[in-house]
Amino acid sequence: MKIVLAPDSFKESMTAKEACLAMEKGIKRVINEIEIVHAPMGDGGEGTLDALVDATNGEIYYKDVVAPLGNKVRARFGILGDKKTAIIEMAEASGLHLVDKDNRSPLITTSFGTGELIKEALDKDVDRILIGLGGSATNDAGVGMLQALGVRFKDKENNEVSYGGGELRKISSIDISNLDKRILSTKIEIACDVKNPLTGPEGASEVFGRQKGANDEIVKILDENLKHFANISRKIIGKDIDNIQGAGAAGGLGAALIGFCNGEVKPGIDTVIEYSRLEDKLKGADFVFTGEGSIDFQTKFGKTPAGVATLAKKYNIPVIAFAGKIGKEINELYSLGIDSIVGITPGVMELDKALKEGKNNLAVATENIVRIIAIKHSIL
Repeated sequence: MKIVLAPDSFKESMTAKEACLAMEKGIKRVINEIEIVHAPMGDGGEGTLDALVDATNGEIYYKDVVAPLGNKVRARFGILGDKKTAIIEMAEASGLHLVDKDNRSPLITTSFGTGELIKEALDKDVDRILIGLGGSATNDAGVGMLQALGVRFKDKENNEVSYGGGELRKISSIDISNLDKRILSTKIEIACDVKNPLTGPEGASEVFGRQKGANDEIVKILDENLKHFANISRKIIGKDIDNIQGAGAAGGLGAALIGFCNGEVKPGIDTVIEYSRLEDKLKGADFVFTGEGSIDFQTKFGKTPAGVATLAKKYNIPVIAFAGKIGKEINELYSLGIDSIVGITPGVMELDKALKEGKNNLAVATENIVRIIAIKHSIL
C-alpha cells in the first residue's frame, strides 16, 4: 500500500513537514510495511517557503532587512533543490505579524525589506523567483520593494519620498534607470489567490486596509494614493497596473511586481504542486492524506486541501482531509475530490491547548482512520 501525505501547515501548531511526520507516526502505529511519501504543501501564504524547501531538499538563508515600520528584522528565503529557483514569502520581511496591533498603520508601513530579500536572492544567481504574497502589513503599492531594487520616487521638490502608503500622493516622478537589471532577466512568479485590482471597491485599500490598521477615512486616502501611483506609473512604464487581476495583492505589491518586474500571477497551490512534483508522487498511490488548520467552504477557493484533492481526483485516488477546526458548508468540498473530512481535536478544549497538542492529535486521528482502512483491506 502507498499513502501520499500532502498537508499544508496547521497555523500556529505545526509546519507542513511536521504534519507529515505526525501523520506517518499515526500510520505506523497500525501498519509498518507501507510506502509513505511526504509532500508538504502550501498555497502561497504562510508555510509555502518551508514546504517547497522541504519538498525539494533546498536550503534556507537568512538576511537582516527593513521591517514594515523601518526597524530591522531577520527574515528568511529559500533556494530550492534545483539551485536556480528562489522562494520568498513577503510576510517574512513585510508581514502583519511583525507589527504590534497598536502600531499598525498602512500609511507608514513599507515593503522595502521584501525588495532586499529579492536582491539577496538575485545574488544567489537564480533564474527564477517565486514570491508568496500572503499576510502583508503594507499598502504602499510595492514602492518600498522597488526602492530597494533601485527605483527612485521623487516629489515636486525633487526629494526622495519616504516609506508608506501615505507617501504615494507626493510622487511626482519615477526614475527606473537604476532598477536592478537582473530582475528583468529573471522569471518572477507571484503565488497568489487574490484577484483584486489595485484600487476601487474591490481594491487593496478597501478590502484589506482595515485589517492592517486603517479606519474608513484612511482607507479613502490610501485608495486615492494608489490611484495617483497607478496614473504616474502608466506614464513611465506604459502599463495599466490598476485593473490587472492580482494587482491589489499585498497592498499593491502585486501591481509593482507585475508592472515593473514583469511578474506573472499564478494560483498559489498550483505553483506549489508544480514545484513539489506532487503529480509524480501520486502515481500508484492508494490514498492521499491532506489537511490544514481550518477547513470550511472557503477551502474551495484555492486552499491546499482543495488543490490536492482536485489533482488526486484526476487519478481516482481517495482523499482524506484532516483539520483542527471544521467549519460551515463543507459539503461543497466533496465534489472536488475530498472523500472524508476528519477533525483532529478529540474534544472541547482551550485553543492554546489544542494548538500545543496538535501534532499528537493529528497522529491519533490518522491512526484511527488507518485502522478503518486496515480493516477494509484485511491488513489487521
